[in-house]
Amino acid sequence: MNRPLALTIADMTIPSPASFSTLTPDTVLDALDSIGLHGDGRLLALNSYENRVYQIGMEQGPPLVAKFYRPQRWSDEAILEEHGFVQELVEREIPVVAAWAAGDGRTLHQFDGFRFAVFPRHGGRAPELEDSATLEWLGRFLGRIHAVGALRGYQHRPTLDIVSFGEEPSAFLLANGFVPEDLLEAYRSTVTQALDGVRRCFERAGSVGALRLHGDCHGSNVLWTDAGPHFVDFDDSRMGPAVQDLWMLLSGERRDMVQQMGSLLAGYEDFCDFDTRELYLIEALRTLRLIHYAAWIARRWDDPAFAVAFPWFNTQRYWQDRVLELREQIALMDEPPLWQT
Repeated sequence: MNRPLALTIADMTIPSPASFSTLTPDTVLDALDSIGLHGDGRLLALNSYENRVYQIGMEQGPPLVAKFYRPQRWSDEAILEEHGFVQELVEREIPVVAAWAAGDGRTLHQFDGFRFAVFPRHGGRAPELEDSATLEWLGRFLGRIHAVGALRGYQHRPTLDIVSFGEEPSAFLLANGFVPEDLLEAYRSTVTQALDGVRRCFERAGSVGALRLHGDCHGSNVLWTDAGPHFVDFDDSRMGPAVQDLWMLLSGERRDMVQQMGSLLAGYEDFCDFDTRELYLIEALRTLRLIHYAAWIARRWDDPAFAVAFPWFNTQRYWQDRVLELREQIALMDEPPLWQT
C-alpha cells in the first residue's frame, strides 16, 4: 500500500514495465500457460489495488491465484526475499500461503513485460478479533513468525521508519497539488506537529529492534477456518518493530485495546519475547500509516482503478478529515502506552 519505497535501494533492477491497461484476460491465461499451468477460462478479479490478483480456474485441479506485480514497485531481489521468508515459515509449519514453485524452483515469473507469481487458493473467513481466545491464537502464530523473522534481516527490502513512512509521503502530498489550497497551511502545520509527536514516541521507546515483518497484518490479511488462522499477502513485508504486526489487530476504546493487546501477547510470548518499550510506538505507527496511506493513493492517482475506488480523494471533505485525524493523533501520542512498562 505504498509508493515503491524499494526505488530508493541502490541495487534495484527493474525490467521495462508494462501497464496494467494491457493486462487482458488473454494475457493472464497466456502467462500461466507459459509456465505449464493451463486455465479453463474462468477468471475472477480479487480485491487488490496495488497489484492485480486473479483467481483462475484450472483445466486440472483446484483454482489457483495469480498475482501480477505493479511495475517498478519492487526489484526482483526484493520479491524473491519475500517469497523466501514465507517459504521459511512454511518449512516450520506456520500457516502462511507461499508462492508456487515451478519445476526449476522459480517462484517469480515473467511474461510480456509483467512479473507474476502463482499461489494455491486458500479460503477462509474474517477472524473474530473481539474474542480473546482468537487473539491469543493469532498472537501465538505471530510470535512464531517473528521468531523466524528475527533470524536474519532483509537485504533488498526497506525498513519502516519515519523518513519513508512520514517525511517523504507528506512532502510529496504538499509538493504535488493534492491538498486544496485553502487547507494547505493547515495540513502543513498539522503534519509537522504530528511528525514531531512521532519522533517523541520513538525517543521514549529508545533503541528497539527490527525484524522481518508481515508488514500489513490487519484482519483482512488473516483468514480463519475451522483449523485456525492462516496469514496471506506478505507483499508489504519489510523490516520494522514487532509491534507493527500487532497494533492493527486492535480496535475500540483504550480499555478494549489494553485487553486485546494482553490477549495477543499472552500467545505471542509463548514463542517470542516482546520488548514492552515498543508499546510507546503504537500511536506513532498509526500516525505514520495515516500519512503514508494518503500519499499511497496520490502516488497511484494516474492508475484509473484508483479514481474509481477512491472517488472521495481530492475532495475538500477528505482533506479536512485528514487534518482532524492527525490532530487527534497528536493528542493520542502524548498519552501513556497501553500499559505501563
